[in-house]
Amino acid sequence: MKNLPRVTGYQVFKNRKSILKNPLPFHHTNFKRLGDTFKVSVGPAKTIVFTRDPGFIKHILQKQHRKYHKSSLQTKDLAKYIGKGLLTSNGEHWRAHRRMVQPAFHKKKLEGLLSTMKKAIEDELLRIRPNEVQDVYPLMGDLAFQVVAKSLFSRNDIESEMAQLKEITETNQRMLIQEMRQSYMNWWFKLSGKIGHHLKRSKEARVILNAIIEERITSGVENDDLLDMLLKATYEDGSTMSRDQLIDEVLILFTAGHETTANALSFTLFLLAKKPEKQQKAFDEISKVDLEKSDILESISSLAYIKQCVEEAMRLYPPAYYIDRMSVEEDKLGEYTVPKNTMFLLAIYELHRDSRFWESPEAFIPERFGATDKKELSDYYFPFGAGPRMCVGNNFAIYEMVLTVGEILKRYKIEATSKDIELNPLISLRPKDVLLQFISRS
Repeated sequence: MKNLPRVTGYQVFKNRKSILKNPLPFHHTNFKRLGDTFKVSVGPAKTIVFTRDPGFIKHILQKQHRKYHKSSLQTKDLAKYIGKGLLTSNGEHWRAHRRMVQPAFHKKKLEGLLSTMKKAIEDELLRIRPNEVQDVYPLMGDLAFQVVAKSLFSRNDIESEMAQLKEITETNQRMLIQEMRQSYMNWWFKLSGKIGHHLKRSKEARVILNAIIEERITSGVENDDLLDMLLKATYEDGSTMSRDQLIDEVLILFTAGHETTANALSFTLFLLAKKPEKQQKAFDEISKVDLEKSDILESISSLAYIKQCVEEAMRLYPPAYYIDRMSVEEDKLGEYTVPKNTMFLLAIYELHRDSRFWESPEAFIPERFGATDKKELSDYYFPFGAGPRMCVGNNFAIYEMVLTVGEILKRYKIEATSKDIELNPLISLRPKDVLLQFISRS
């Protein structure tokens, strides 16, 4: 791939402050200037290939996925903070644990968790202050975290532990972002003890989770929650996960499960607040559905338009705005020969807003997900990734988001107090200052 257009290390260094704050405008400028695929120099003899080419993305994630593993950004840098689980492993280790964890997220299993999910959502929505301007992101962050916590542990008496766990995962993420975007400073982060401090905090998180798991095992009580499912999961030889591995998987479920959902919910609510006619259409739909009946999945399934609103929000603001991959053997990618150990960043945010594949790509048009053949969209739409490594919790997340938006719209009309939304891209695409007003409908 030597002939690819290149962004020099000098250009990266010159734009380092804006890249640290938000790299998306810098990369967008380069896509406009250099085309769908280019490489960026990030160090001596080290480059990263950026692409928004849908054929290349599908090739890497689906068609030839065995030739591409997750890069060290996740398997080493992120893993040192949250362990080696589904999100941060490759090869046989990943395959073995995917087979173990997947059954816990089958639709039939998730049905049993929906009442727990609904109760957690209702409890968190009590924190909405009607008729006041409120930053919705912290609210959705707490809501999504509590949904994961209660789906995992079925407990209401561990709020302080969960608050501590949430604070640790968020501060460690900010440290990791610094390491990734200011890699030239990593020597100082290590020497100053900054990284060591955050690794110590990761150990604190593991101690918290270990105590909760130990208490469950000692009690002998089964709650049929996600923790029970993970405790019962077995390898092909019939053995169960080690305690350290179990903590890895639980920590990753917290980290990946709550933040991406909080992001998508915040963006969805903002977009609905900015488009009163879309919000009215969603309200008309939810007003005809009884969310109190016992078959919660049937209720969620009848909220087709609200689901389209969530899908469209994730098109405009995909939580995984970049997906990283590393070639593990030589491959052919279009006209290019890909050498082994080539790192790729797949630009999902760029692809989701490409006018060649989306009509009025900057506009919020939920109807496109109802009127268009979903198979055709799948070539250009990757909110949960694609291929064998597609997010294991995608159904869980969709149920949670549709239920949350429905419960909010049933109670409140939403108005936005700002014209635009500022982006805060961290590990996932996060919004900043989502100021909304919730006007009571009763």
